[in-house]
Amino acid sequence: MTNHEPIIPHLFRTEYRKIVSVLCRHFGFREIEIAEDIASETFQVAMQAWGLEGLPPNPAGWLYNTAKNKAKNYLHRESIFRDNIAPGLKNIEPQAAGDDIDLSLQNINDSQLQMMFAVCHPAISREAQIGLSLRILCGFGIDEIATAFVTNKEVINKRLFRAKEKLRKEKVQIELPPPSEIDARLEQVLTTIYLLFNEGYYSVSQNNTLRKELCLEAMRLCTMLIENPDTNKPQVNALLALMCFHASRFDARMNGNGEIILYDEQVSSLWNTDLINKGGYFLSMAAQGSKLSRYHLEAGIAAWHTQQSDSPEKWEGILHLYNQLLQREYSPVAALNRTYAVAKVRGKEVAIGEAEKLNLPENHFYYALLGELYSGLNDDKARLHWLTALSLAKTDADKEAIRKKLGV
Repeated sequence: MTNHEPIIPHLFRTEYRKIVSVLCRHFGFREIEIAEDIASETFQVAMQAWGLEGLPPNPAGWLYNTAKNKAKNYLHRESIFRDNIAPGLKNIEPQAAGDDIDLSLQNINDSQLQMMFAVCHPAISREAQIGLSLRILCGFGIDEIATAFVTNKEVINKRLFRAKEKLRKEKVQIELPPPSEIDARLEQVLTTIYLLFNEGYYSVSQNNTLRKELCLEAMRLCTMLIENPDTNKPQVNALLALMCFHASRFDARMNGNGEIILYDEQVSSLWNTDLINKGGYFLSMAAQGSKLSRYHLEAGIAAWHTQQSDSPEKWEGILHLYNQLLQREYSPVAALNRTYAVAKVRGKEVAIGEAEKLNLPENHFYYALLGELYSGLNDDKARLHWLTALSLAKTDADKEAIRKKLGV
């Protein structure tokens, strides 16, 4: 193995998205495939050149220069076509003028931020928004995206193709929305980042490395929003706080065999105190506004979960926040999670009554919770619920956790 090989995948993940975003901003969304092709070709050239000549002193700079030259060559060919051939043809859309490809740090950051709003446009579906975000903003390969969605790459390719066509048809611009629209459009961006994080945190993929990558990429995208004064809003800080709190318990949620460890059984010494502290900082920054978003409430719940003591105050605080969250925006998952807090505050019997009103027949977490609540009260019923949960569980990790409860 040559010494350049380990760095290529890392650079592809970190630099591909930057090159594509800058080129798309320059060419316009209609030429997104050209931007992706130039970025991909740049890495192919790097693999060949670095294999023969060795790693350059500044690999990222080398990639930028190569991408810039390829883009200039493309623009030069297009200008010849536009000036010498296109005048004799009809219905030819003019290409972007000029060949000044700006790959400065500021333009890279601006381009990625603007691209975030473009790919999270409400004209395309949530699944397509997440897929495009993974591809264009996070540098994930098609195979990795297919793994994240537990499907095949043909499905992903078709989904991304249709999304790009829709964005072109809608003439979506790669730019920040005007101040009057930014809050409304920002909500869509935050929803996409939130779903991307959840895809990693509650993924049905068996790839543990990929799960963490999805969460870290969601946190990176949210950080970019905070670093820009136009998008550094309280709800953005609240979402990053929420993700920091959840990510702080990442290593405690799963053992070395990839099996899920339930909250009550987690070793709190494995919680990441740096991330907990960061979550606290961003939650305090989120308090500067007057609006209370769902992310504020969920971040508050997640913050309580990073408190090691199992005090009544802790669970009463969690239950209060769940009550507010459900009044604001009802969600069956939030209602289910609230039931666990009810059990801690008011006892298992009350919690069972509230849980059975939910009636979530396709949700294995619902039956797993009922199994937990009935344990010690009616063990036969508890076992029936655990068995139903086992039959509905989708991942090996979830199934193994349930089998342990069943003692099989």
